[in-house]
Amino acid sequence: MFVGIDHGTTAMRFAGGGRVFKIPRAEAVSFQLSDLTCLTKGEELEGFAITYSMGDNFSEITHISALKNRGLVSRDGAGEHTGGGTHVFDIIRDSGIPTIAIPGLHRGSNTDTRFKVYSHQASPEKIGLAYEVASRLGPDFIVSDISSNTVTLLIRDETIIGGFDACVFAPGWVHGALDLDAIRAIDAGQLTANDAFLRAGVRDNLDASVQISALAMFAAMECASLRLLAPQAPIALCGSRASSVSEEISSLLKCNVLILDEWTAAIGLSLIAEDVFSKNVKAILGIPVRL
Repeated sequence: MFVGIDHGTTAMRFAGGGRVFKIPRAEAVSFQLSDLTCLTKGEELEGFAITYSMGDNFSEITHISALKNRGLVSRDGAGEHTGGGTHVFDIIRDSGIPTIAIPGLHRGSNTDTRFKVYSHQASPEKIGLAYEVASRLGPDFIVSDISSNTVTLLIRDETIIGGFDACVFAPGWVHGALDLDAIRAIDAGQLTANDAFLRAGVRDNLDASVQISALAMFAAMECASLRLLAPQAPIALCGSRASSVSEEISSLLKCNVLILDEWTAAIGLSLIAEDVFSKNVKAILGIPVRL
């Protein structure tokens, strides 16, 4: 069987064989390969597709052993560092089981050059998420992953065109772009840029009565802006907050939306592993496979 591993903001999620399993990031420091017996149920592990952090030091789907610095430019950056994802990565890499690493979307990626005004467009698990959505919606769609972060991608003709990362546009529940107050606080030495990012979401900046509505409005705005490049593209919502904002987003965009859950990325990654290892697929949503 083939297993996808989603290095998410709050948890490591695993999917394979129609089953799913997750570990909170902080607890993943004790992960062992034997923990996956709840997925395998005695089946042989034939291959993994893994994601790790930003995935910004490579731009092709690559064998895990070929990565430098686990595929990162640096471990510094936006997000919380617990060590759990690093431990899982090393256990999988050292297991001897065939494993591909999925890159993030960044300036080295083959996306529309205009999106590269920003250094980063999406972390690697969004590729898995988009692959699962493609199996449901076809070659053209927009997908917004709404949870601790909000990240939205455009896929056209089975190719990722570009997207908006969590630090750029729409806030998530916890994280978001740095505004004027945050920049002033950083310049004054009152907090780090990463600390500001970790408290820039709707949870910490709006009254409870408008948090969900704001989350929905900004996610809808990201979807609407990407529709400039694909006016008829259907829209999918994923992530832990998708169901809570779906009705309002559908109303704002005046269209139906496909609603998926927190397991979408891990399931899509398992499909990528199967297609690469058993079907010899050479590109995933326009990203070359180099083994």
